[in-house]
Amino acid sequence: MLSVSDFLDELRWRGLIAQTTDEQALSTALDNAPLTVYAGFDPTAASLHAGHLVPLLTLRRFQQAGHRPIVLAGGATGLIGDPSGRSSERVLNTPERVRELVDALRPQLAKFVDFEQGAILANNLDWTASVSALDFLRDVGKHFPITQMLSRESVAARLNSGGLSYTEFSYQLLQANDYLQLYRDHGCRLQIGGNDQWGNITAGLDYIRRVTANDGGPAHALTVPLLTNATGEKFGKSTGGGSVWLDPSLTSPYSWYQFWFNTDDRDVVSRLKTFTFLDRKEIEELEVAATERPAARLAQRRLAAEMTTLVHGSSETEAVVAASGALFGRGELQTLPAATLRAALSEAGLHQVSGELPSAAALLHASGLASSLSDARRTVREGGAYVNNTKVTDSEASPAREDLLHGRWLVLRKGKRTVAGVEVV
Repeated sequence: MLSVSDFLDELRWRGLIAQTTDEQALSTALDNAPLTVYAGFDPTAASLHAGHLVPLLTLRRFQQAGHRPIVLAGGATGLIGDPSGRSSERVLNTPERVRELVDALRPQLAKFVDFEQGAILANNLDWTASVSALDFLRDVGKHFPITQMLSRESVAARLNSGGLSYTEFSYQLLQANDYLQLYRDHGCRLQIGGNDQWGNITAGLDYIRRVTANDGGPAHALTVPLLTNATGEKFGKSTGGGSVWLDPSLTSPYSWYQFWFNTDDRDVVSRLKTFTFLDRKEIEELEVAATERPAARLAQRRLAAEMTTLVHGSSETEAVVAASGALFGRGELQTLPAATLRAALSEAGLHQVSGELPSAAALLHASGLASSLSDARRTVREGGAYVNNTKVTDSEASPAREDLLHGRWLVLRKGKRTVAGVEVV
């Protein structure tokens, strides 16, 4: 187990500390006893996405260092919507829909911390639903100066760009009340979150101080950076992370693997530090390999394998790696599971045909692997066309029905690296 100073240094080395209220005081609190720490996740979709893993895996690191994590599902805050980082108001979900989303997120949140070792899964609707609006305004609202609320970055940004409803304006009160509730009920003294949550988290610190005078010990805040890539784009929907889902029905394990495998050379080492649990020595060795042999993409392969195993399990990783090899002639296509094969071909580009199978040349053209029929015929003549990893020698011959993998698919390849799929419907 890492010492406190080593643990905080480890978080910093991994790029997981953006801001803290008082790092020395936090270090002392971590040193004196196991600390209870929480992060909240609002149900805005039916699945968590890759970006959610940064705070969630940070909770896991705290648990591995001997502390107790609380994973909070925002059944109440999800009804309101956090204005942080948004230029417009969210479309509010119905209470029924929010309940459905919370139920969908629970098993994902529970996957990354160990409940047998003391982790807690909570839902803020449990202590919010029974509180009337009048009681909330009297007991909570009176502790929040308006001038201080207006100064929060998430509020100020929206006021300057078109306005903010009272609903969203109240979000910071709800989140602050969550921190107080967990502070009182579980002795929670640290909240972590993305750097855009700094205002909401410090609002909770102020609230705890005003109401309890820190009688359970001082509370703390720690935010993790909002990840960007080498060109400065946020790790979110603009760069894929916010639309790459943990739910395999939304993002297949194959597509998940490919997302990480396609990480830019300039970003791969920082992603290894932030997302994986590889030790410093191994990451530094991968960094050297990435510098000396970038074409081998060893760092990307390890990142993709680690992340796929973490989210989907080792058997899915083995299937995905096998599919990646088989598509490019380094394995048996016939042994791939149907779901893995379809996901791999969908990622590569899947062209549908009906009726009689066209000629090999027509398939190459229709799938986009050849710019024209003449280009397709030339590719065949030059020995660069493959169907199911078998070299095509007659451009006018059509594949046989028995060639269809799982009775539905063909794998087309041009040269060594360009692949497409055909699905017979």
